[in-house]
Amino acid sequence: MAVPSTVTTALADRPVEGRRCLEAGAGVGNATAGLLDAGAERVYAVTNDRAHARTTRERVADDDTRSDRLAVLESDLRTLALSDDSIELITAHGLCNVLDPAALSAVAATFRRVAAPGCHLVIDDYAPLPATASVRELFAVENAAAELATGGPALTFYPPDAIRRCFVGGGWSFDRERTLLDPVPWTADHLSAHAAAARDHAAGCPGDLGDRLATRADRLATAIGSESAGRMYSLAFRLSA
Repeated sequence: MAVPSTVTTALADRPVEGRRCLEAGAGVGNATAGLLDAGAERVYAVTNDRAHARTTRERVADDDTRSDRLAVLESDLRTLALSDDSIELITAHGLCNVLDPAALSAVAATFRRVAAPGCHLVIDDYAPLPATASVRELFAVENAAAELATGGPALTFYPPDAIRRCFVGGGWSFDRERTLLDPVPWTADHLSAHAAAARDHAAGCPGDLGDRLATRADRLATAIGSESAGRMYSLAFRLSA
């Protein structure tokens, strides 16, 4: 499988070869494949989404040089059953934007617990969108549906300085920041996925409000089609040896 340039760029200056790695929030396996291709000794790809776990396994299963070094764990990162001080490199590619501040703090505590002395941490995520971005309204509808259904937002776009403060305050030393995408291409597939997420949350809303939110999300995704807006950044940190 091809590894996206955002992943290869984020890992290019990190010592991956021979390391025990944690990919936090495996998604569809892009960063997992990037770590394996860069020579990781072992990658623990963690997700609480069964479909994502299955996709990650399937995408690397046809390559024995990858699959025998991969463990896909279906787990909440906040209660991850990995040993203390056992991981030498942690990546979180597009994870933080789906964590509210309380969840982000809990996940940061997990990272600190499993990190071995000298561990590297790479966090890649999306900066807050500019006020002129049309996709902001779609994401706002998704968040409104999530707030009503679950009591919390579906998406939180953290400025890089906020992520930096969170982890430096937890014992990590800041290493570098780089831009991965500017602007970010929000494709029709991305917008359809966010509209679908909004519909899922809307199903749990009271009365006919959920139907109105679901309809609004679908109409926005169709009207926008696709858009290039915002910035994706990569931050790297290191734990003292």
